[in-house]
This record gives sequence, structure tokens and C-alpha cells, in this order.
Amino acid sequence: MAHLGSSSYDVDRIRWHFPALREGAAHFDGPGGSQVPDTVATAVVETLTSAISNRGAVTPAERRADRVVVEARAAMADLLNVDPAGIVFGRSATELTFHLARTLAKDWAPGDEVVVSRLDHDANVRPWVLAAEATGAMVRWVDFDPATGELPPDAVEAVVGERTRLVAVTAASNLIGTRPDIPAIADVVHAAGALLWVDGVHATAHVLTDVPASGADFWVCSPYKFLGPHHGVLAASPSLLETLHPDKLLPSSDAVPERFELGTLPYELLAGTTAAVDFLADLALTDPTHPRRERLVTSFAALEEHEDALLATLEERLRAIPGLTAYSNAKRRTPTLLVTVEGHDPQELRAGLAERGVNAPAGHFYAWECSHHLGLGATGGLRMGLAPYTNADDIERLASGLEEICGVRR
Repeated sequence: MAHLGSSSYDVDRIRWHFPALREGAAHFDGPGGSQVPDTVATAVVETLTSAISNRGAVTPAERRADRVVVEARAAMADLLNVDPAGIVFGRSATELTFHLARTLAKDWAPGDEVVVSRLDHDANVRPWVLAAEATGAMVRWVDFDPATGELPPDAVEAVVGERTRLVAVTAASNLIGTRPDIPAIADVVHAAGALLWVDGVHATAHVLTDVPASGADFWVCSPYKFLGPHHGVLAASPSLLETLHPDKLLPSSDAVPERFELGTLPYELLAGTTAAVDFLADLALTDPTHPRRERLVTSFAALEEHEDALLATLEERLRAIPGLTAYSNAKRRTPTLLVTVEGHDPQELRAGLAERGVNAPAGHFYAWECSHHLGLGATGGLRMGLAPYTNADDIERLASGLEEICGVRR
């Protein structure tokens, strides 16, 4: 099939760097974790096989460890447009959220309020609910419109009050792709004197992130969603982090951001993260002499154009399948589709596609509140997510596979 999308986006060149694609599957499982380019794997291996030790300035091994950390903070700072001194690394976005929820809750009292959204992954719900329960704070819920998938700022405004301490909301739903208007929500939250915690795990992989422009006080994401290794990243202003005092080991550093990082960092994963950001910056074959943030801006613009074109093709094909219901209907969303088909269990659709070499998982994907609010309960639906390596042939294999399973004749 002909290439769809930006003329500056050479998907064949990009796919060449993904050894996993040579196994032959068409991957629509990126929202759960993307495939990894060769440059990322090489960075991980080279770090693991080089002399390395705890960070320091005396031996070459110590200096190498320190350089890996400094470079990874700089890479993530470029990706998120923040100060490297505000980048915190952790085992996962979930762990970081739990850790900071416990830290922030030290200042909460009975009668205070925490706001969470039914659009979110449970990793941006349960840590706040549990922290509120432990302090006697009240949990207020924001509902989204199940018909449109939209979560408007006025829905947040309706539940925010003078006792609100923190609002937690997603930058993009990992289940249905909805992208709420985070800057407008931030205005509402800050007008009430509260903090805004944004789950950027799903959004960061598809839309260029600018944390200061978003108004978020905290932004969490996971490199393994955007071509990198498995760990989590938190971004916040260093001045805000200075006001927080997490539980930590007595001899460990009290400096920011180190005071939030529990134990020795996974140097090999940080090296892989730097390589992943560099790969993203080169998606559109930008001038390597230009600053990395500038190259990321150009590459993400090309990525969005590429993914939007493929998504439009896929949606047109899916609309012709009898009994198919799409739950990804928001005006602004990532290239992520959740569907059900009357008479077909989502796991049946998943298995049928797998037999045809198409990887598209099914379930609720830990968006527990979201799936139930849509009326799908614990069953959820079939989720299809595009990634930088998705091409037109992948779209054809997915669409024709679903048509065949559902008995559609073309």
C-alpha cells in the first residue's frame, strides 16, 4: 500500500531500526508498551557491559555512572521542556505517584479534598484515594461524558473548592485516547489554590509535551511507552520539589531531585531513555546540529500527521463493520481506539487477530473507573493503538482481519 502521512516522515526508515518487527507481527499494542529501536537496545547493552559503579568523580566507572544520569535528566528535560533539576526517576509512573502521594499527604487534614477523574488509569486514582483515606481527606470525583469521551474543564470546576489540595487528571486516556484541555483545567485548579498532578504516560508518546505551557505542577510519564526502557519519570519545578520531604534513608542525599529517588538508579535504563529521546528527535530526519528540543518539535509534528492519517483510514474501515461500537469519540485524542462488536467477546477478537499476526489486546487496561463508566465493566474492549512504526500495511492487516472475523465481505 502507498505510504500515508507526512512527506517528511519516512516510516520505512524508522521501521528498519526495530528488530522486533522482523518477527512479522503488526503491533497495535503500543499503549501498553512500545517496541524498542536498535539504538536503545545498544545503549542499554553498552552501559551494562561497561565498567560502572555508584556515581562519583574519582574513577572512570564512577564518572560514567554520573554522566549517564546527567544525560538522561537532560534528555527528559528536552522532551518535556523542563529544568533537568526537576526530573525524578523511579521504577514506574505508578510507583512515583504512590511515593509522591504519601509525601504530599503529610500536609493534608480531615476536611481537605482531593479530586480524581473517572477518565484516568487507576495509577492516577488509587494512590490519591488511599492517601486521602489515610489522612481523613475527602475524595471528589470528576465524571466524563461516556457518549463523547470528553472531560471538560467545567466538570472539574464543579467539584473544586476552597479545601481542594490536589487535582489528579490524565493528559490522555490510555483506554479511549481523550485529551482533556489541561491548560484550562490548570487555570481552574490554580484559581482554587490547589496543585495539579497530570498523568502524561499515554500522551507523552504521541503529542509533544510542554509541561510549563500545560500548567501542570507535576507530570509523570514512562519511557517504555515512547520507545524506551521500563521505568518512570516525574517532572516538576525544582523549587516545588524543595518544599517536599519524602521518606528516605538517613544517609541518602537530601538534594533535589535525588531525595525522591529510592536506592541506586538503573543506569542502563537511563542510558536507553536518552537513546529513545534522541531517536524521537530524529523521526523527521532533522538537522542534527540543531538543539534537541527544536528537533523534537519538528519530529512530533510529523509524527502526529503520520498517525492522524493512518487513524483516519482505520476508522473509515471500522465504521463499515456491523455491530461495532467505538468509544474513542473525543475531538482531541491520541491515535487510540477502543471498540466492541456485538456478538463477539473482546478476547475473541484479540485471539482472532493474533492468529492473523496482528497484536491488539483487549481488556480494561487498568482504566478501571473509565471502563465501568462506559458500561463495559471489567471486560473492557478491544484496544488498538498506533505508534511511530505503524504503517499502512499494518492498518490493512488489522482492518481486514477484523472484517474477516466479523464476517464482513469486501
